[in-house]
Amino acid sequence: MKILLVTRGSVGDVYPYIRLAGELKKRGHEITLSIPRIFEKEGRESGLNYVLQAMDDIAGLIQGKTHTKNLLDWTQRVIASQFNELVPLLQEHDLMVAANTEFAAVSVGEYCGKPCIRTAYGPFIPGRNIPPPVFPWPARHPVFTPAFLWKLLNIGLNYMAKKELNRHRVALGMPKVKELGHHAPANAASNYLMYSRHLGSVDSEWQYKWEIGGYCFNDDFPYDSAELEKLVAFIKKDSRPTVWFSLGSCYAAERDVFAEMLFDICRERGYKLAVACGWWNTGATINGADNFYRMESPIPHCHIFPHCDAIIHHGGAGTTHSAARSGRPQAVVPLLLDQPYWAWRVKELGIGPGGIKIKGCTRGELEKKVTDLVSNPSYKEKAAALGELISAEAGLENACQFIEGFLR
Repeated sequence: MKILLVTRGSVGDVYPYIRLAGELKKRGHEITLSIPRIFEKEGRESGLNYVLQAMDDIAGLIQGKTHTKNLLDWTQRVIASQFNELVPLLQEHDLMVAANTEFAAVSVGEYCGKPCIRTAYGPFIPGRNIPPPVFPWPARHPVFTPAFLWKLLNIGLNYMAKKELNRHRVALGMPKVKELGHHAPANAASNYLMYSRHLGSVDSEWQYKWEIGGYCFNDDFPYDSAELEKLVAFIKKDSRPTVWFSLGSCYAAERDVFAEMLFDICRERGYKLAVACGWWNTGATINGADNFYRMESPIPHCHIFPHCDAIIHHGGAGTTHSAARSGRPQAVVPLLLDQPYWAWRVKELGIGPGGIKIKGCTRGELEKKVTDLVSNPSYKEKAAALGELISAEAGLENACQFIEGFLR
C-alpha cells in the first residue's frame, strides 16, 4: 500500500516519523515522507522517498521569534502550503498519517476521500479531565477547569487558523469549519497517540476515536562514533556522578548563564557535567575542566542516558521519553508548548523534582534541585521501574500494526 507521512517540528517530532517510515518500508509499503527543509540531510541519509515542505515550519523557532503576529503569519502560510502540497500527494496514496501540527491534514483527507490518521506526542484531544498540554497549567485547577481551558484554546485556534483553513475549503467546494479545536480530532479517521501511557496521561472519557501505542524511538540515525567513545570515556573515568544537560532545539536567552551556573554547582558538589550544545550552541562559554564535556554532534539518547546519573533537559516529548526509558532520574527546564506538561508529569510520577525555571532561577534554587535529583533514592527507584515499562512498550511495532489495520 502507498502511505503518506507528514510531520513538522524539531528533532523529537521528525525523527520518530523517519523511523516509522523506514519500518513501514521494510514491511513492504510504498512510503512518501514529508518533512521540513531543515531535515533534508536526515531525509537523504534515510534512503526514503521524501519531499521537503515549501514552508519551513521552525524558522520562527530558530530565529527566536514567538510574537503573536509572527505566529499568526506563520500559521497562515503553513496552512496554505499544506493544502497546495498535500492534496496532489494524497491523491497518489492510499492513506495519510499526519502530526497534529498539520492543521489542513484532516481537510485534505476529507477532500481526497482518503483516511487520515492524526498523531500526537501528548494528550492533544479535547476533554473534561486533562487540560490542553500547550498551556503552562497542566494540573487541575478549581476555577480554570480542563473544559474551560480547551474552550479557551479553541478560541485561540479559531483566531489563528480558521479563516485561512475555511478559505481553502471553500475554494475546494467544501463546507466551512465552525470550531477548529474539535474539527481535527472529531473528523480524523482516528487519533493515534505516539506517547507512553505510563509516562503521559489519558482520559477514558475522550469522545473521539483514539488509540495509544507508545513513542517511536529513533535509535538508528547516523552519529559520530568517535565522539560517543570520548563521551562514554569521560563518564566512566571516575566514580563522580554524571549530570547530562541540554535544551535541544529550543532557544533561551539565559541558556549560557544557566549552563555556567549548573557547571559551578556540579564542580563544587563533585559531579561531572556533560552538555549537548543543541541548535543554539549551549555551553560555549564554559572553559574546559576535568569535570566538563561538551557534546557537539547529535548521538542517539539510548547510547548516552544509561551511563548518566541524572538528566536535565528542556522537556520535549522525545527527550522526556528517552530519559524515562533509560531508567534515570530527570528534571525539566520547560520553555514552551507542551514542556510544562512533561515537567509536571515527571514530578507527578516521582521520577524527578518539579520543573526548573531558567529565567530568574537563583543559584540556591538550582543547587537544591540538582542535589535532590542526583541523590534522592526515591527518584532512582521509580525511574528504574518506569524505564522497564517503557522499554517493553514496542511503540514502533504498535504504530505499524495500527496503520496496517486501516489499510486492511
